[in-house]
Amino acid sequence: MIIVLERRGNMAEIKFSRQREAIQKELCGRKDHPTAEDLYAKIRIEHPNISLGTVYRNLHQMAENGKILCIAREGCPVRFDGNPAPHYHLACTACGRVLDVEMPFMHELDISAAAATGGEIHAHSVLFTGLCADCISKH
Repeated sequence: MIIVLERRGNMAEIKFSRQREAIQKELCGRKDHPTAEDLYAKIRIEHPNISLGTVYRNLHQMAENGKILCIAREGCPVRFDGNPAPHYHLACTACGRVLDVEMPFMHELDISAAAATGGEIHAHSVLFTGLCADCISKH
């Protein structure tokens, strides 16, 4: 089961806080799709009073408001992406990393899915699973 939370639109604005700003700054400066625990360990260096619960709560609030992406896979830790623009990911089944897939986003999939279902498609997300280039080179 794959869940990528993406919400945009009429969401309430999040109130400013130094801790939230530190979390978002750290996340947006990374390309490795860290877990909340990864972010907590890094942020705690400059903000020793921050709690893991605060990091989790703020990450989920930012994801609900469309500021970041939350990438959840069954049996794996939830990972976060500071880039909320539509794009695709590869989850490596060997090392567990989640990587951005550098390819154009296919908006036409929304049109095809709407035609196939008779529904109204607002967005889509794709998470490819397989082996990353680093894991392939190790074999």
